[in-house]
Amino acid sequence: MTRSFVAVLVMAWVSGEVLAEGISPAERRIESLKKMIDAQPGAWTVYNDLAMAYARRARETADPVWYARAEEAIAQSLKLKPENTEAEKARVWVLLGKHEFAAAREAAQVLNKRIPDDVLVYGFLADANVELGNYKDAEHAAQWMLDLRPGSVAALTRGAYLRELFGDTEGAIDLMKEAFLSTPRNEAEERAWLLTQLSHLSLLARRPADAAKLAHEALAAFPGYHYALAALAAVQEVQGNHKDAARLLQQRFDAAPHPENLHSLAEALAKAGEEQKAQDAYERFEKLALAESGNVDNANRELIAYYSGVGGKPEEALRLAKTELSRRRDVFTRAAYAQALAANGRSAEALLELEEALSIGTKDPKLLRLRDSLRKQQPGE
Repeated sequence: MTRSFVAVLVMAWVSGEVLAEGISPAERRIESLKKMIDAQPGAWTVYNDLAMAYARRARETADPVWYARAEEAIAQSLKLKPENTEAEKARVWVLLGKHEFAAAREAAQVLNKRIPDDVLVYGFLADANVELGNYKDAEHAAQWMLDLRPGSVAALTRGAYLRELFGDTEGAIDLMKEAFLSTPRNEAEERAWLLTQLSHLSLLARRPADAAKLAHEALAAFPGYHYALAALAAVQEVQGNHKDAARLLQQRFDAAPHPENLHSLAEALAKAGEEQKAQDAYERFEKLALAESGNVDNANRELIAYYSGVGGKPEEALRLAKTELSRRRDVFTRAAYAQALAANGRSAEALLELEEALSIGTKDPKLLRLRDSLRKQQPGE
């Protein structure tokens, strides 16, 4: 869910409309704001709103082109009104969306000193620190959010994600439910996102029937929603319905054609016994992932998994893992590094790395399976 979680701030910042006639809430908002700019070209505040509407569209589509448009709107706002705080906050949000987490944290720290009681700035700090693996700092920022505005959806979702990372799945569900109940019914995409998160958490809590129901509700709220398709596919996989999982993941990739989504599809096709289709998908995935490997927003963790396994390039996996680890030390990046170490015959080091990463309490099933596999590889086991 890496791409999705840093999107939660948009919920607290941009209002939405009901999805209708094939036009999304963000698209409607963008159209409306453009008309306002045509009527008042000097209205710098409208450019800030437009930037966040573009950011919201990025979440709806998972297409980074919308971040570039957001940056253009921010630049225009700052041209009209230099150093206006809302534009600078929007800029931090875009940095997060582009996965420039270190830069986002630095910019958020500057804003936090200027406006120490701003809830959204604490949200930026929480997001950036989570992605960088600075979990104590992230928890501190999230707690400030809850103290300043206890019922804030942005605060509740951050608290929920941290509870999930720390192994408190039921606590995470409680906070995410509260966030959902605090979100108006006409906020179609926000509600779909929250339902998707609840589906993910319900599956983590070993309640697949609930997870499936919630994913279907998300798709009813926002048809074709790529995050919800992935959540429903995860349920199908747990239930052993690999062909159905592959079908859903194909739909997700069609809607959001990112390399990491293609990697998930390739894995599902392999489990479904579609060997040739899986091979074709893996080959295409590798090509797409390599094309963006040097960017900060990349599919390197999936590429590491591929090279550590069926891709058969363990040395390249380790090189990539070291590069990613120099950028961020979150639990999932450290797990990728452990996987690469193991693929290079260094299972003892891999186990130490992974167990230290998991010490925060994370109960992610894939990471726990990797840990169990590494334990079995140790001498005397």
